[in-house]
This record gives sequence, C-alpha cells and structure tokens, in this order.
Amino acid sequence: MNARVDHLLIEALGLPTEERSALVVALIDSLEGSEDASISNTWRDEVRRRRSELAAGLVEPTPWAEAKARLLSL
Repeated sequence: MNARVDHLLIEALGLPTEERSALVVALIDSLEGSEDASISNTWRDEVRRRRSELAAGLVEPTPWAEAKARLLSL
C-alpha cells in the first residue's frame, strides 16, 4: 500500500462498526462498474465460503485486535 491508502485505512479503522460496514459495502459496490465486473461476485463468493468454513468449524476466527495489528504492519 502507499501512504495515502495507509492513511485512509487508519481513518477507516477508527470509524464505528456500522460506518466501517457501510464503507466496505460502498467500496465493493464501487467495483461493480469496473473493467472486471466479476469482482463483487467474487467477493460475495469469498464471504460465503469463509462463513461456511467458520460455521463448519474448519477455521478459527482471528480476533480483531490481531487482524488490525497485521493490517497496520503492512
């Protein structure tokens, strides 16, 4: 990532949960008209796959504090 994206990510991570969720949806929706229109479908498939894996106990969720630390270290 570059400095601008890093700054935006840090700002976004500081938003309340509902606002972060709305931002994610808006960003994914913004890809709908991109050259690769399959992006949003791909993300939907990925979310469904991950949800199924969690429900089946095939993977363990990562605590938000750990995930956030990983993101900020990139």
